[in-house]
Amino acid sequence: MRRRHELMAMGALALASACSKGTTKDTFDTAVAKSPRVVGMGGCSSLPNASDVAKYLKAAPDSGEAGGLFHGKAEWAAVVNRNGQLCVVVPPSDSAGGYWPGSRSISMAKAFTANGFSTDTLAFSTARLYTLTQPGHSLWGVAQPEPFNPLCLDPNNDIKVCGGGIAFGGGVPLYKNGRIVGGLGISGDTPCADHEIAKRVRHYAGLDPAKGSAADDIQYSKADGPSIYTHPLCPNTYRNGQKLGDETPASG
Repeated sequence: MRRRHELMAMGALALASACSKGTTKDTFDTAVAKSPRVVGMGGCSSLPNASDVAKYLKAAPDSGEAGGLFHGKAEWAAVVNRNGQLCVVVPPSDSAGGYWPGSRSISMAKAFTANGFSTDTLAFSTARLYTLTQPGHSLWGVAQPEPFNPLCLDPNNDIKVCGGGIAFGGGVPLYKNGRIVGGLGISGDTPCADHEIAKRVRHYAGLDPAKGSAADDIQYSKADGPSIYTHPLCPNTYRNGQKLGDETPASG
């Protein structure tokens, strides 16, 4: 624990130092927006590389309506291997004003979570964790033991395991020859749209579970009935090209 706190402090100092030296917008664009990050790490050979992920990420929204706020066209993607080590991070576009910077770290955490809670025989997307992790349910607090490593917020830091726990749509496990080989995280839109893009990218990569792409598909009570795997509707929710509805407006 003491070592983790020391690393967190070092990361904060590094980021503060970068800011004090006058990090420019151009530097941010080059480091974060324009160049997919390839992390040199063993155990990634069974997984798609950065150029493949970028290609699948671009094609996914064009294969059918994904819904959400941006129709799945502003997504970050991250891939981890079976050890939870980061292999690839791909940004959604060349424009720093065209996406959510905060989704970079969420995509990593989604990939880590989907890999971390799936096995060869049980594919557990982050969408299916939602109800189980709510207060009063059996996995409440599951994300707390594995916090996201803040050093991973620095795109120039060579941290290999970012960690983090996410319990809403966008993270799916990856399989090859019936064996789990890692996880994919997609973030940058509503969790419902993120999941739609994630399952399409996984399918393009040929890394679906043995039972098919629907084995860990997102479930909604409106369409599927009550379940411990239910995920709430999001704004402009689509599944497999069909609109299912919208998130309930707030009241009071």
